[in-house]
Amino acid sequence: MEGISEEWSGKTFGTGWMHERLMEMLRIVDVRIFYGFTAIFVIPFCLVFNPSGRIAYDYFRHRHNYSPLKACWSAYKNHCLFGEIVIDRFAMWAGRKFQTTLVGYDKFRNLAVKEDAFIQLSAHIGNYEVAGYSLVAESKRFNALVFGGEKETVMSNRKKIFDNQNINMIPIREDMSHIFEINACIENHETVSMPADRIHGSKKSIEKTFLGEKADFPLGPFQVATLKGLDTLAVNVLKTGWNAYTIYVTELPYDKNASRKEQIAQLSDAYIKELETRIKEHPIQWFNYFRFWKEPT
Repeated sequence: MEGISEEWSGKTFGTGWMHERLMEMLRIVDVRIFYGFTAIFVIPFCLVFNPSGRIAYDYFRHRHNYSPLKACWSAYKNHCLFGEIVIDRFAMWAGRKFQTTLVGYDKFRNLAVKEDAFIQLSAHIGNYEVAGYSLVAESKRFNALVFGGEKETVMSNRKKIFDNQNINMIPIREDMSHIFEINACIENHETVSMPADRIHGSKKSIEKTFLGEKADFPLGPFQVATLKGLDTLAVNVLKTGWNAYTIYVTELPYDKNASRKEQIAQLSDAYIKELETRIKEHPIQWFNYFRFWKEPT
């Protein structure tokens, strides 16, 4: 499973050897066997020895106003589902296919066939990686901004699949050189995908009210989109069955004739409104295990 701590590491737990053995087993063993093992033996350990349990509890207790008992149970289910999604990623790398339902695919397709570049904003809910296997534009290269400190086995397995889907990964670097790659992709009329709910590298942020409390969101994705008035989509992928995912594609409107400051405000508001909608529909699938909101809950 990915690292869970007060300071989010972003790395997937385990060694390369462990990852390879897991994929070998997933080629012949039903994923539900791994789901059950994780729920019984791994998740209780995480809830006791990691701060993620308390963070998840506070999220359900204060952002969704659950009772203490319901918040505890929801924190457990949240961790179990997170474990399932990490297992699903390895299962996909091992060749397993999951059922996917696309909602709003026409919005992606309409932009994919145009000459101009466009921006796709994601969040750390559900399993966004599934979108990379479903939203494919043959005529326009897809560039995904990804965490640069991930394990080599994870990056190499992603690359094997993404190379066949016309997808290029751009690792986030401490020297911020990935910004130049993003600009080059936009100049080349390609698609750029970025997470917009977690601050990486640059500390520039925009304060917004999210689920009733103030939180900082990264300013960069909204600056990139509005710099050249690019069309922007929000894409969220939620697990809707043990073998199924639903991909939601939503246009994020903003007035391209407004001032730059107002464009950023409008676009970020549209993104957060869409994120709140998906979170309220699937509250269990919020996987940001750090103190996200500004004020202690």
